[in-house]
Amino acid sequence: MKTTPVTFEDLQSSVIAVPPLCRNKDLSLAKSQNSRLIKHMYKGGIRTLLYGGNANLYNIAPSEYHALLKMLVDISPDDMWVVPSVGPMYGTAMDQAKILREFAFPTAMLLPTLFPSKPAGVATAIRHFVEKSGIKAVLYIKDGAYITPELAAELVNDGLISWIKYAIVEPDPKKDPYLKKLIKLVDPKMIVSGIGEQPAIIHLRDFGVTGFTAGCVCIAPSRSTAMLQAILRKDWDTAEKIRAEFVALEDLRNAHSPILVLHHAVELAGVAQTGPVLPLLTELPSNLLTKIEKAAKALLAKND
Repeated sequence: MKTTPVTFEDLQSSVIAVPPLCRNKDLSLAKSQNSRLIKHMYKGGIRTLLYGGNANLYNIAPSEYHALLKMLVDISPDDMWVVPSVGPMYGTAMDQAKILREFAFPTAMLLPTLFPSKPAGVATAIRHFVEKSGIKAVLYIKDGAYITPELAAELVNDGLISWIKYAIVEPDPKKDPYLKKLIKLVDPKMIVSGIGEQPAIIHLRDFGVTGFTAGCVCIAPSRSTAMLQAILRKDWDTAEKIRAEFVALEDLRNAHSPILVLHHAVELAGVAQTGPVLPLLTELPSNLLTKIEKAAKALLAKND
């Protein structure tokens, strides 16, 4: 596992994959299947992993956190940068901060929640987390009410943030007042588009952010990598053609749950056995699984 400090080159050198977490039938961590999934992504050029919402870390038991971190260290290649998440609740994040001190992860992300939280309280929680963990935090902005651009800039200026995952969904991503203000206050090199391949071209081209996170990259890593490379060389036509390959599965994620659809898609495509989902989430109906399987296998075929 890569343990060096986060740099602009890190953020831009790889699509930041946000994978599901594979579990056994008894809901324990499935080390071999998580390793299989990482190897698949690594082969496709992925060098950065972010374990957060798609891994359902919202619902992880605090008693399992140490085992999760150790597993990720054990199965990650030496040049793979791994970012775990903490929280979203303050007390959980503080306990997890102590556990992170036993490892060498260079950063960790605070999972966002709107209830019960206030922007100033979020900023304070991040300050406490950085102090207790000894590492910088990834700030995940998923809703404009979570934290203000001004507070985000204060955290950045105080040296507490490694990078920002920006994931506010707008009907037209070209018209994004929050992001427009944020890039005036924070160096865009520290901001990553956090909503997958769909708005990535606009975010990188029109707003100048650094890179993008993605979930469906877990199925077609080489295609998502090719899209990032096309964007970086400003080959917009190629990037758009590749982006279109992800639309069918992304539409299912948007309609039925980004976390659940991806969790099942990885298994139905034959990439890795993700197993049962951890409650409070639940399984998807069988008629929907058929549609997910079709879209996932079609995307995997593009990867091959």
